[in-house]
Amino acid sequence: MSNSQKTVRDACESWLKNCQRKGLERATIRSYRGHYECHIDQKIGDLLVKDLKRSDVREFTDDLQDEGVSRTMTQKVLCSLRAALGEALERDWIDNNVARDVKLARNRRHEAERVIPTKAEIRTLIEKVPERHRPMITTAIFTGMRLSELRGLTWDCVCFDVQVIRIEKRADRYNTMGKPKSRSSKRSIPMAPSVVRILTAWKDVCPKGDLGLVFPNGVGKCENHSNISNRVFAPLLINNGIVDVDGKPKFSFHSLRHAAASLFIEQGWSAKKIQSILGHSTISMTMDVYGHLFESPEDDVDMFAKMESDLLAA
Repeated sequence: MSNSQKTVRDACESWLKNCQRKGLERATIRSYRGHYECHIDQKIGDLLVKDLKRSDVREFTDDLQDEGVSRTMTQKVLCSLRAALGEALERDWIDNNVARDVKLARNRRHEAERVIPTKAEIRTLIEKVPERHRPMITTAIFTGMRLSELRGLTWDCVCFDVQVIRIEKRADRYNTMGKPKSRSSKRSIPMAPSVVRILTAWKDVCPKGDLGLVFPNGVGKCENHSNISNRVFAPLLINNGIVDVDGKPKFSFHSLRHAAASLFIEQGWSAKKIQSILGHSTISMTMDVYGHLFESPEDDVDMFAKMESDLLAA
């Protein structure tokens, strides 16, 4: 087949094969293939890449949202399409990646509000969590580690002598161990005294396994993400009344990461330090998610009062 006959489907298939050659995680490739098979191929897979226009891409994303696909998923599909057309560009099938400049309008009005656990709720979790799961929940609250990082944490990365945890690996949804989510995710996090104390005691009774996991299942193997969420965390919230109006868990395990960030900010730590501890790729990501927590209406009132005083005293 000549380059002039290559379709969007050909570009996507070539891109996915290249993802496999690069050794991307199985879960990542599965997500990419889902974007392709469920959305891209069904709507524009037959189009020739050389004839694809920016207006076609815009119409494609508009159609997805009109059909009820969330903005978040539409953005992910658009990113996959950009990558596939980038592959076509490198193979000289096209001269320009028309999806590169297509942006989705951001409408925060309909976004779900991010739930950040209150201090009372954090204290309740620490006090009421069953002993078997206390080490993981406590570590999550005081470090802000992702659940995949907690599931993939091994004892050789817990440095009791200098009281830090090194994030060097993670466990994906298939319980396969791999590298951290991104280059910035590889980091060292100081341990609070309670984390040092609890992990020191936990190491002696922790189920042993070949991987040397800190938070394994009962036989020392990698614990499933769903088991932690559904069998450990959800019951913990429900049993202690941390629920919404429908009686369902008020927030997910990921909210413990938000809880940690809120505690860091309350201590007056800089956004740059918090970015480093949480493993965000950019400072803008940290500010987009937690910027409102840095604000203080009381301080703003004092600033305006001082501004007025300085002006009138001149």
